Amino acid sequence: MTTYVLIPGMCHGAWCFDQLSESLRQRGHRVLAVTLTGVAERSHLMPGGVNLDTHIADVLAVIDSDAAAAGDLVLVAHSYGGMVITGVADRIPDRVDSLVFVDAVVPRDGEACWDLVNDEERQWYVDVDDTGFGVPPMPFFDPRATAHPLATVLQGLRLTGDLSRFRRRVYVYAREWPGESPLQSSFERVRDDPSWVTYELDGRHNLMRDCPDELLGILLATAER
Repeated sequence: MTTYVLIPGMCHGAWCFDQLSESLRQRGHRVLAVTLTGVAERSHLMPGGVNLDTHIADVLAVIDSDAAAAGDLVLVAHSYGGMVITGVADRIPDRVDSLVFVDAVVPRDGEACWDLVNDEERQWYVDVDDTGFGVPPMPFFDPRATAHPLATVLQGLRLTGDLSRFRRRVYVYAREWPGESPLQSSFERVRDDPSWVTYELDGRHNLMRDCPDELLGILLATAER
């Protein structure tokens, strides 16, 4: 049994992984899917005071509160969630086996999500809602999506090591972005690195919806030894 920790991207809750979570559980694995503070069903929680550190603390708390999540964790992130799993893995490296970046940012020490995306994506970030703290969901997002705390994409991530400490680092790239993908630079950062395993899938950014079977197979293969 593997414990998969699933972290959503901006504006989304753990529900974006419902189908994937169920498929993993049907195969005997444990799944911890996390809705981050200030987002989705937790959008009422101090949106003006939420930053990247808050979201890293969210995930660490979920892991620590689960008696079955002792070690050999596979951390899985969609989009912005790449910031979060990188920070989590850095803080508990002895408990993490592998990381999977699902069309996600791949940060290095000192970098913010803002630094890793393109100008079009940055423009979305700064078109904040009436509170001044939230990045509103795109019109085509799931109706359950909510504004996302702006500070989380502006705060730089501080790391004590790099991702080479972990057994497998996997990147899954979505080929069918309409226009230039804001995740292209992250994919290019790892694509030619022989220590990474990379995949390119024929789907849009929400690969959980567009390519569920292929993504499930990748997650199962990642945990194999």
